Amino acid sequence: MKTAVSRPGFPVRLKSDAGVPSATKNIAVGVRNTGAAGLNGTKNESRTLISSGLGMDSLAVRTRMVQKLAAQGLKDPQVLAAMGHVERHRFVDSALVNQAYEDTSLPIGLGQTISKPNVVARMLELLMRADQGNRGKLGRVLEIGTGCGYQAAVLAQLATEVYSIERLRGLHDKARENLRHFRLPNLHLLFGDGMIGYARGAPYAAIIAAAGGEALPQAWIDQLAVGGRLVAPLQAANGAQALVVVDKTANGIQQTLLEAVHFVPLKSGTS
Repeated sequence: MKTAVSRPGFPVRLKSDAGVPSATKNIAVGVRNTGAAGLNGTKNESRTLISSGLGMDSLAVRTRMVQKLAAQGLKDPQVLAAMGHVERHRFVDSALVNQAYEDTSLPIGLGQTISKPNVVARMLELLMRADQGNRGKLGRVLEIGTGCGYQAAVLAQLATEVYSIERLRGLHDKARENLRHFRLPNLHLLFGDGMIGYARGAPYAAIIAAAGGEALPQAWIDQLAVGGRLVAPLQAANGAQALVVVDKTANGIQQTLLEAVHFVPLKSGTS
């Protein structure tokens, strides 16, 4: 019988002796109940929809993005529905809003980017596991690198609880502002060093990282539940990155390298 792990209360503080002296921030934010997007919808491009007056918050714009993802081979219906549900344009700067639903990464400040929709959907699909017997939501998930908050918002549609940690104060604050429009009571934003994870929320059914280093921090492996999965970029000696999937079993760790990707480097500490 598994021992129940109580979830930490909020507000909480990451211990200064762990290298993270700043207080964490918890917000209750969430997507309005506009309904999840399906795979059928208009064939017009996002720019056409915008210019015709349907607006960036139109379900049709998001539906078209989901159609493109499905055409690119993304298959998980829960991931596609979540991608269609969250308004990506709310997470990019106003000057780039017309590119919000294109399959491209965009700058979000402080040298960081919001990943293109295909990469977000691909990593989330890996996290959901094609062989997952229970097609309900994931359990507790840890996200390393909140960034602008977009992927955290999508994750909150797929998991019962999400802890998202960001090491850059400017981005942590930006994510809080971006998510203020939403109501996601199952999403907790933390300011701290992602390389040490967040032990108070462990064990996690899944861990996902938006930055890549030469090795996966041992803290992530330790905080992953048996039966859980970790998806992250991993950097080779030549500097190239590839997605890695780590499954933690009762017999040990199973690691699988997949396609090449390009993420910002994984760094320790806060700034």
